Order: sequence, then structure tokens, then C-alpha cells
Amino acid sequence: MATGNVGTEDVIDILLIEPNPGDTRLFTETFRDAKLLNVVHAVPDGDAALDFLHQRGEYADESPPDIILLEPQLSGTSGMDVLAELNDEPVLADIPVAVLTSSRMGEEIVRSHGLEADCYIRKPVEPTDFVEFVHEIEEFWFAIVREPSET
Repeated sequence: MATGNVGTEDVIDILLIEPNPGDTRLFTETFRDAKLLNVVHAVPDGDAALDFLHQRGEYADESPPDIILLEPQLSGTSGMDVLAELNDEPVLADIPVAVLTSSRMGEEIVRSHGLEADCYIRKPVEPTDFVEFVHEIEEFWFAIVREPSET
């Protein structure tokens, strides 16, 4: 996994699991405009996310992402099921997951299923809030990158 040896100057591969095409566009545009070097791979549902993570089908040539941004409310395979599979698969368990919640209640719902993510980030409602959202992801990423060198 890249988290142990990726420096802050390296490109971050982000897997965005987001069913709303409008939000996906705002996410990808905001990340593109940010100073953070990144590549955003967006998938609309849990089935495509699992295909991406297991490098199946059209995603066979993709590398595992450095970080996953997960909307828990997905069609098909739910976000909860994706998170459970990530936690159960040793190869995938080390990928940091930020669950995108619309409220504090979203975080409680995830936890009520006995699941834990690395962090919970409030999903932006207004387009102007997406810049702040990218800064939160950036802070989360830098905390992960710095963590191994501090021990």
C-alpha cells in the first residue's frame, strides 16, 4: 500500500464512491483545482467500487487507491457492505477510508452496523463548501503520511 512510503509531494490516488453525478463533478473539479496532487477515480455504486478495488472487469488495470472517499448510501452493494469488505480483506484493510456523511446521524448509522472508518467528513452541501472539504481531505491525508515516520 502506498500510505507507508508516499511523500507529501507524490500524487494521491483517490477513489470516490459517489452516486450523485453532480456531486461527483463538484468533487473532481474541486480536487483538480486544489494544490494537492491527486488523481480522482469516481465510481457510482458499491458494485463498481468493489470491482475497482479487486481490479476486476473494466478496472483490471487500475492500482489500489491511496485513500477512499465513501458515500454510505449507494444503490446495489451498500456503502456499509463496501466498508465491511474493506475491513475483512487484509489486502484492502490498510487503505484509509473517509466516510462522507451528511450529518452526525450518518456517522452514528455507520457505527451502528459495527463498522469503523478512519474518519468521517461532513459532505458539502453548497458548491462553495467543496473547497473546505478538500482541505479536510488534505489534512486527513497529511496526517496519514506523517503517521509512520512519527513512530
